[in-house]
Order: sequence, then C-alpha cells, then structure tokens
Amino acid sequence: MTLQQLRYAIEIANSGSMNEAAKRLFVSQPSLSNAIKELESELGITIFERNNRGISISAEGMEFLGYARQIIEQTEFMENRYTGKKRSPIYFSVSTQHYAFVVDAFVRLMNERNVAEYNFSLRETQTYEIIEDVRTLRSDLGILYINESNYKVMNKLFSDGNLKFTPLFNTNPHVYVRTGHALGAKERVTQDEILPYPYITFEQGDNNSLHFSEEMLSFTQIQKNVKVTDRATLTHLLLGSDSYTIGTGIMASELNGEGLVTVPFDSNEVFTVGWIAHKDRKPSEIMSGFIEILNDLVSEQYFDFNQSLL
Repeated sequence: MTLQQLRYAIEIANSGSMNEAAKRLFVSQPSLSNAIKELESELGITIFERNNRGISISAEGMEFLGYARQIIEQTEFMENRYTGKKRSPIYFSVSTQHYAFVVDAFVRLMNERNVAEYNFSLRETQTYEIIEDVRTLRSDLGILYINESNYKVMNKLFSDGNLKFTPLFNTNPHVYVRTGHALGAKERVTQDEILPYPYITFEQGDNNSLHFSEEMLSFTQIQKNVKVTDRATLTHLLLGSDSYTIGTGIMASELNGEGLVTVPFDSNEVFTVGWIAHKDRKPSEIMSGFIEILNDLVSEQYFDFNQSLL
C-alpha cells in the first residue's frame, strides 16, 4: 500500500467518477483502475462497487477512506512543516440532526477561518445515519441529542462504534409555531393544547424508531402528523399553516424576531444535545475550531450546563 494509492482512492471518492478522477490526477483510467484493484486485493476489501451506472463507495470503503484521509492529512502536514510544500485542501465533515444553530456555526467557520483551500461538508440527515457517518469516519463530527428515553440505546451504539459523546447543552422541549399562532402567546403549552394541530416531524427512514426520533417528544394520540425530510420544508410548513414541531428552543439567526416563535412545553424532561466523534481520531485544528464555535454559540444562548444525562 502506497501514499499514491491512498491519494488515488480519495480523489475517486471526491469526484465520484473513475474517469473524472483520472483527468484530475493526470493518469490514464486503466492505470488508475489497476492501482485501485491492486489496493483492494492487498487489503482484502472492496472500496468501490462497480456497476453500469458508475461507481459507489462500499460500507467498508467508507471506513477505509476515513483512515486514508487521516494518513494523507498527516503526511501533508509533515511535508508542509519540513519541506515547505503546499498543502492540499483541508477536509472537514459534519453530520447533524436538523439544527439551525449548527448551520450558524458552519457559517462562522467559513467566515472566520483564513484557509486558502478547503473541502467542507455539512450533512443534515437521519439520526442513525449520523452515528454511521462518524463510526465509518465519513464525518468528523456528529451532532444529536440524548434523553432518558433513548440514552441506553444510544450509548450502546456509541460504545459499539467506538464513539464518544460530549455534551454541548441541556434544554427542555419547546414548541415552534408561526408568529400569530394561537399557541404563540402562551407562557407554556400543554399536550392537550397542541393535539388539535398538525405535528411536523422528520422522517427517519428504515430506522424509524422512537429512539432515533429528532423531535424531543413523541405522542401516542396524535391526530394529524406530517413527515418531512429537510428543514427548509419544515420551516415553510410552519410559516404557512397552524402546524407545530418540537425542538431545542434555539431559533435560526435569520428567523429571530420574525416568522416563528418558540414556547416552552409543559414538561420537566431534560435533553442533552452534544457531539460525537471517533475515539481513534485525533481532532484536527479545523475540528477543534468548529467545536469552539459551537460552544460560543451555545454560551450566547445562556443555557444551563449544570445538569447532564451522562
């Protein structure tokens, strides 16, 4: 196994095409294909699955590429440190539940970091996929919540995946509704008061378990339920109807003061929002910087850090 083979595999994954990767690497496609086949044969795994539509990354390929990127990043750091060679773009990826404050943190990261070249990825996705992304090193960080109902299941998944959960803040559930909604002026909202209205929740795909729900409360007597897959759709539905959803209480920066309001839900349940990372992966400078930005944003919201479910 050579550094060149690792760079080849990373470029194929980035470009999504063997032909496009060969052009970027200035090598022939047969040479590139043979190099990858030799690598796969040596390791005894399939990194890229070939079909009539092109290539896709296998599950074990995802894990391999995570380690390969670490090796190349460290190699380039040494080259830059001791030979003055120009470093390749910095790679950083985050998988998260649908939290607006994470997007705000990503915006700050892009604006504050003085980096000539970077390749960032922000994936708002399903809860189980977040855990898998970090476990297989597809993402550096995963951001999600745990509570009394799911922490045993989640901690088992964290342990099995060699992941560590670090709390960011604790909060109680809040109801999100449009400005002018009948519930918007209340100091607290009860379950009986929200039952007549449509409840918007995020689809969790094949892993549609209460343990993986993004909404902080699940009700058994819901009369109207709408499933969505992205935050923009959820926001438009909230703004255009009498529907509601339940979350942390943090409002997106672009919606502060207009459009939507949050009202505390009448519940004593505590939810811990935090980030997960692979225990075997040393935090990069960019990852540490992003975590610092997250903590700054949380501090600005005046959340109570004194309690924890861990």
